[in-house]
Amino acid sequence: MTGELGVGIIGCGNISTTYLSLGPMFSGFQIRACADIDMDAAKARGAEYGVRAMTVDELLAADDIDIIVNLTVPDAHSKVTLEILSAGKHAYSEKPLALSLEAGREIKSLAEEKGLRVGCAPDTFLGGAHQLARRELDDGRIGTVTSGTCHVLSHGMEHWHPNPDFFFKPGGGPVLDLGPYYLGNLIHLVGPIKRVAALASSATPTRTITSQPRSGETITVETPTNLHALLEFENGATVTLSASWDVWAHRHANMELYGTEGSMFVPDPNFFGGEVEVSQRDSQIQPVDAWDHPFGVPNQSHGEGMMANYRAVGLADMAAAIRDDRDHRCSLDRTLHAVDVMLAIIGSGKTGSFVDMTTSCDRPQFLGIDEARSFLR
Repeated sequence: MTGELGVGIIGCGNISTTYLSLGPMFSGFQIRACADIDMDAAKARGAEYGVRAMTVDELLAADDIDIIVNLTVPDAHSKVTLEILSAGKHAYSEKPLALSLEAGREIKSLAEEKGLRVGCAPDTFLGGAHQLARRELDDGRIGTVTSGTCHVLSHGMEHWHPNPDFFFKPGGGPVLDLGPYYLGNLIHLVGPIKRVAALASSATPTRTITSQPRSGETITVETPTNLHALLEFENGATVTLSASWDVWAHRHANMELYGTEGSMFVPDPNFFGGEVEVSQRDSQIQPVDAWDHPFGVPNQSHGEGMMANYRAVGLADMAAAIRDDRDHRCSLDRTLHAVDVMLAIIGSGKTGSFVDMTTSCDRPQFLGIDEARSFLR
């Protein structure tokens, strides 16, 4: 397939603004339409970004749409992705891909039957910082990775999100919501996971919303909000992952990897940029020399200052992969493996037993500077 692929969006909530505002910086695709079960929401978003507002059925049938981005709520992800594939379109989903392994396998079966691609966020591991970490690991900078730690700890979403209910229902929680960033980066850096064990709890049975417009409303907590997991990788490495919305403050680093020749300190996998640091046998921690990777360049102003944000690069990579007939980095197999791991963590949290993975994958291909630049207009 050659030429620019037409992209449509289903789901016009908060995250749609990210794809609609950042999508135009990438080559290989053009966002042409948006849809929502709430037609008023679709019309408002379409007018805001100059794309066609359509019903979901109209978008599924549109002749100029090749890929549909699924930005619905998590418990609708698998259903909508199956509808996209059934309509003969490639699908790119927000995370998580599905809330059950069975649903994920159904997506894989239908995609293979129809010869269609499925991609899934997050794509932050394609950021300049994480590709720099990958380069250093592949060059043997810290030897063979043997262990590590990951921490994603905060006090939840109810203080900033306008409708935070789904974060605290089955299908939500810190592992399914934030775990994809950490597991995606670990799969990218270390490889697939063999088995997991976890402990799970919740600090409180309810949460009080403090964000507008629903400040003061109470949410019932229906899923664990505090999970601590052990991950054993197929290559023998062992990593601790702590994911919690019951923490007011902490001093843990986001991600550290320990090797036979040194240690690596990886910035937050929820973001594209940041500083990678390494120590070797002298135990002196030093920053890795910065490089000119386009997806590490700060391009957006946030409360903390300028940050790198290139969400939709995974979509650009998938569009290029369709054109070039190659593997795409945010692939279905890697996403399905991450779903397998996350559900195993939650399941182990209930039983206290180790859970073996039933899926595997390979590490995605390294994304160097020249190829990354080719994704930009």
